[in-house]
Amino acid sequence: MSSILSTAVALGLIIGNTTASPVYAENGNYKETYRPQFHYTPEKNWMNDPNGLVYYKGEYHLFYQYNPSGNTWGNMSWGHAVSRNLVHWTQLPVAIPQDVHEMVFSGSAVVDTNNTTGFGKPGNPALVAIYTSADKVTGKQSQALAYSTDGGRTFTKYAGNPVLDIGSSNFRDPKVFWYEPGHEWLMTVAQSDQHKVSFYSSPDLKHWKHLSDFGPAGATGGVWECPDLFQLPDPSKPGKQKWVLIVNLNPGGVAGGSGAQYFIGNFNGTTFTSDDKPYTAPSGENLGNFDNGTFDGWTASGTAFGDSPAIGSLPGQMPVAGWGGSGFVNSFHNYDGSTGTLSSPNFTINKDYLNFLIGGGNHPHVDGGTTAPPSGQVFEDFEGTSLPGWTGSGDFVGIVPTRENLSGQLGNQVLDTCQTASCDGAEGTVTSPTFTINSNYIDFLISGGNHPISSGHPTVLNLVIDGSVVASATGNNSANLDWQYFDVSKYQGKQATLQIVDQNDGSSGWGHLMIDNIVFSDVKAEPWDTETGVNLLVNGQVVRSATGQDSESLDWTHWNVHNLLGKTAHIEISDQNTSGWGHILADQFTMADEPAHSNVERAHWVDYGKDNYAAVTYNDAPGGKRIMIGWMNNWQYGGDIPTSPWRSAMTVPRELKLQETNGKLQLVQMPVKQLNELREGPTVHFENIKIPEGTTPLSAKGKAVEINATFLAGSAKNYGLKLRTGNGQETEVGYDSTTEEVYIDRTQSGDVNFSSDFPGIQRAPLAIKDGKLKLKILVDWSSIEVFAEDGEVVLTDQIFPDPSSDGMAVFATGGTAHLQSFTVNQLRSVWND
Repeated sequence: MSSILSTAVALGLIIGNTTASPVYAENGNYKETYRPQFHYTPEKNWMNDPNGLVYYKGEYHLFYQYNPSGNTWGNMSWGHAVSRNLVHWTQLPVAIPQDVHEMVFSGSAVVDTNNTTGFGKPGNPALVAIYTSADKVTGKQSQALAYSTDGGRTFTKYAGNPVLDIGSSNFRDPKVFWYEPGHEWLMTVAQSDQHKVSFYSSPDLKHWKHLSDFGPAGATGGVWECPDLFQLPDPSKPGKQKWVLIVNLNPGGVAGGSGAQYFIGNFNGTTFTSDDKPYTAPSGENLGNFDNGTFDGWTASGTAFGDSPAIGSLPGQMPVAGWGGSGFVNSFHNYDGSTGTLSSPNFTINKDYLNFLIGGGNHPHVDGGTTAPPSGQVFEDFEGTSLPGWTGSGDFVGIVPTRENLSGQLGNQVLDTCQTASCDGAEGTVTSPTFTINSNYIDFLISGGNHPISSGHPTVLNLVIDGSVVASATGNNSANLDWQYFDVSKYQGKQATLQIVDQNDGSSGWGHLMIDNIVFSDVKAEPWDTETGVNLLVNGQVVRSATGQDSESLDWTHWNVHNLLGKTAHIEISDQNTSGWGHILADQFTMADEPAHSNVERAHWVDYGKDNYAAVTYNDAPGGKRIMIGWMNNWQYGGDIPTSPWRSAMTVPRELKLQETNGKLQLVQMPVKQLNELREGPTVHFENIKIPEGTTPLSAKGKAVEINATFLAGSAKNYGLKLRTGNGQETEVGYDSTTEEVYIDRTQSGDVNFSSDFPGIQRAPLAIKDGKLKLKILVDWSSIEVFAEDGEVVLTDQIFPDPSSDGMAVFATGGTAHLQSFTVNQLRSVWND
């Protein structure tokens, strides 16, 4: 990201200072709860993307997105740390701070050995940062330079900034390197909203020429960010090199939210070409391809689907892509305002998979969905011009309902904590008049930020009795109002108040809350039926369901229907939504013997966990090694993780290589060997342990450890390790023999309640050889990194267990397994050396 010069410093601004101090200087021991012991964290405040990774004069430089003023995203500047071994880090003062005109977004750094810029001197080449300048007034993003001639301790902003500006608000994160064949600099930069990576060349880092674009390709479910292009030796052709392009995206990652994908291919100095071939879905029995100009026996109700299949975008619709043949199902009639269904004839399920293309709105099927509000006494519908009896605090003193048109809204108005010019920045409480509970349920419509009361900066509706919160609800990270309820049957006759609490500034997204129609009822509210989906029905019951991804691009999906073989079924395409993305796209329904795979499933993923984003590599690492670091967090909940006074960590540095597997090249990664220097104390080693069904504790423990384990598959469906156990907590690292997946289950890993997006199971496909599974696992105070089969598959997850939860166990379910070898090494803290 970037920074803009003020008029007063138009001829160059010196930033930073030369005073270096260990990162732990102020607190002395770096032992706060959840503080990583061998992952880099700043002493305090918010951190995200790694920036400017470069090796220079014996130091590995780690710049990063940093908020010098607080523990949430904002005031983005370049923080700075250095290391001589990638293990022990020294935090330096802020390298490139934001100013009144700009924030300093992500980018890279190079050593200008040939002094192409003129910033350096013979024998002392400049260290040049190339960053994205985010204009605070216009929101425009352009590329700018800052340079250092004292080893990165101070930087001067180039007076001629910006050096590359295409007038876009989504043009960011330049990665620059010296391209020796062309004797020029190469820039890889993201046109984020277009799912493109652009390539530029320059003789001097100041004047740039556009070469080509790559994309859309691979996974496109979110904006593309932080690209990186580099070479690695080709193991299939000794002496040759292949090019690797990393593209981070958010959301749309394989595990949900943030993720990093990669492409392997060739770069000729102008254009990158991926080795990936066009995808062809498995053939099978056609159930509906909509190519003859009719719905061909499918029956429509309502008005959403029109009289015939669409052959392209409908009036007012953004361009649609990805359908097969000439026609497809498109419910964007009357814009999103129409509803209806389209049902197939009955058919017999006679193959294992039902494949189809789907696009449009992300509004899943919900059993029992309703189209009518619950009956009862309306306590508040927010239709007045004021709120008699309600009191506000903070920014909500004098708050009144606002006229809005949200999905799920009843009437014309809602109570919205998006107040003042800052909207998400508004914070405070709104408290109802006292009332007596005389119903079994309090039903209400709620939307906005998903920040539970446990997050520390909530957006919630609380029920307060005798001064205590007895029930709480939060939003859904959308503007779609939906029903929730409090069961108050045990509080009959009690005096109570409702309290709307907004203590969130939106730095992690959706920092406000919307409330509508509070009803005292004897029936609990059911969610709105706002579906845009494709359903498979057997005996009138929905047995499989899929929805779109808020995209006009259709993509393959599949249902495994093996357990339904021989059943009579029909498909129902349903559009019950009349607001944003309130339509569904579908095509090419096929019964097949093999599944069709989506872009996300076909993409090549750097990491299958939830917590490795903005992954980029070092320029000029010694020995020609390619070393990568990522931000160990996820934008779904990054601002809510329960750490203080810092927020976010980096992954351990990882060395990258290419490996040939089943005739195809793939990226593999392992922790840098320097981490071995942290091993201390006696090594715990076991061999040849039979794992019975159930959980078996091990005589090993630790909060910061390296584990090397080899399992032999037996009859068990699942087997593996349970780590950081105790106090009812555990993090499960296992292998699913049925699906051939290695996984991390963090649903019981400790504090998981700060965001509904946090608990879950992350899975990665891995077909093991000869029934043997090899794992290297790094466990820190708040993270687990799993490297399976020497880095063929990697999963990175944060966890937040109690400090005393430090046990280990093996487990097997549905049979037995075998632990062939198990070694544990304690890792000492890098902050106390």
